Amino acid sequence: QVQLVESGGGLVQAGGSLRLSCAASGRIFSSTAMGWFRQAPGKEREFVAAIRWSGGTTYYADSVKGRFTISRDNAKNTVYLQMNSLKPEDTAVYYCTAGSRSLSDYSPNYWGQGTQVTVSS
Repeated sequence: QVQLVESGGGLVQAGGSLRLSCAASGRIFSSTAMGWFRQAPGKEREFVAAIRWSGGTTYYADSVKGRFTISRDNAKNTVYLQMNSLKPEDTAVYYCTAGSRSLSDYSPNYWGQGTQVTVSS
C-alpha cells in the first residue's frame, strides 16, 4: 500500500504561481511513476503530469506543457508540481497519484485526497 498526502493548494491570481507537494509513504517501487490529475467542477478528471521515480523521465498534458514542471526528491519520497503562468481554467482539485507502471499511458493505483487550486481572473 502507498499513502499520499498533498499540500500547497490555494488561491492565486491569473499569471501567478503555486507549488504542490505530495509526500508518499509505504511500498514505492522505483520502476513506477507518480503524477497528478485534476478535476474541475462539472468536468471529467484529466491527467496533468507524471514522473518516473527512477531516472526522472517526465510526461505532460499538452494543456500544461511549458507552464508546469513536475519533479521528485527520492530521498524524501516527495513529488512536486510547480505551476507557473496559471490561468483560470487551471482551477480544479489536484490529486496526487502513484503506482503506474507506464509513464505515457499513466494509470495509477493510488490516489491522494486532493488539494484545491483556484485561479482568479
